[in-house]
Amino acid sequence: MKVGVISLGCDKNRVDTEWMLGHLTDAGYRIEQDPAACDVLIVNTCAFIDQAKREAIDTVLEMAQYKDTGACKCLVVTGCLPQRYMCELESEMPEVDIWMGTARYAELPSALEDFFRTHAHACYANDRVARQSAGKRVLTTPYHYAYLKIAEGCSNGCTYCAIPSIRGKFTSRPIEEIVEEAQGLIAEYGVKELILVAQDVGRYGQDLYGDVRLIPLLQALSELDVHWIRLLYLYPERVSDELLDYMAHQDKICKYLDMPCQHYSDMILSKMHRKITSQQLDALIGKIRSYGCFTLRSTFIVGFPQESEEDYRALEDFIRRTRFDRCGFFAYSKEDGTLAARMEGQIPDAVKKKRLKALYAVQREIMCADQCAAIGQTVEVLYDGIDYDRQMFVGRTQADAPDVDAVVYFTSAEPVEIGNFYTVRIVGTDREDRIGERI
Repeated sequence: MKVGVISLGCDKNRVDTEWMLGHLTDAGYRIEQDPAACDVLIVNTCAFIDQAKREAIDTVLEMAQYKDTGACKCLVVTGCLPQRYMCELESEMPEVDIWMGTARYAELPSALEDFFRTHAHACYANDRVARQSAGKRVLTTPYHYAYLKIAEGCSNGCTYCAIPSIRGKFTSRPIEEIVEEAQGLIAEYGVKELILVAQDVGRYGQDLYGDVRLIPLLQALSELDVHWIRLLYLYPERVSDELLDYMAHQDKICKYLDMPCQHYSDMILSKMHRKITSQQLDALIGKIRSYGCFTLRSTFIVGFPQESEEDYRALEDFIRRTRFDRCGFFAYSKEDGTLAARMEGQIPDAVKKKRLKALYAVQREIMCADQCAAIGQTVEVLYDGIDYDRQMFVGRTQADAPDVDAVVYFTSAEPVEIGNFYTVRIVGTDREDRIGERI
């Protein structure tokens, strides 16, 4: 049978999708890109914020149309949305044949077998402390880079976040298991960039070994035949001097810190249950900048309950002053079951949108100026693909993570091969992106 999968949400969800595809191909299913040609359609969903939930439901309904045409015989919805709302969704969306939570993907082939035998709808909920067993993966990224999920869940207890109620507490995978998976990806696909992901990679190992083991994990992965190792989502309070020194002096570790600060006002940070103060943030960022080699990325939430104009101005001033190399912004989303959802002083949507737009404008100005300052520099670029409209090659530097950061458009007088590294001189900019020529 032919199966098609749509993966929504974060990179951690993408890894789940790739494990799911591995189980299905082992069971004899063939992956098909065209949904109209699929016997089985699977939507792996996100339910982190309202926008993600709406996207998930819209996608499920869109895929359900292929059942009406007779092409699709079974529609499956997996991931965070059914994990969080399975009981409500089962009655409201009869179009779905199988609902499955976040940690039972190994059972998907047998669930499909049962459905095709009985044609009975089924729900596969799971305990949110369960950890999906690793297995064969079918990469959905370009083959030269892969995400490596080193832990599941989260134990930070931020008041705005529903992740612990969906994914459970932070649960690390053993170092040996992670390294074995990385070796398989390198051997089978030729992966050259490993991107480590978790809700908080800086906590890695604490639950499993009794203390943080991120550096030993990085040491083990650095021994593999890989060019770059990138870390995503390091909570500021876990960025230690030891970790900074290690990253700064290891060639294979990208000098890239994705550090979600979320706010700068001490009152808002406290209400968010963030474990850092504005003064500590300033000191940490000063220390990071002193190395002179790190690209600093962060994310921020605007419109958190009781955020005053003064709180917002403190955040905007912080962003102007700090000049983050990369930044993402989100309007606060009131999520079921979270402490923040019950707080007084919810901010009107119009105010959230205004503040969000203003922060994006500030960051755009910073990035455009930084990109102009890069003209004349020579950088190492990982070639990702071609922009046919521009008739240029597209790549990333060590300072740019896939999909969320800037790119380098470049030309080359000599042939280039996707997944290889090239030296490029920056000759111009296109807003936040850079334009270069291979040398």
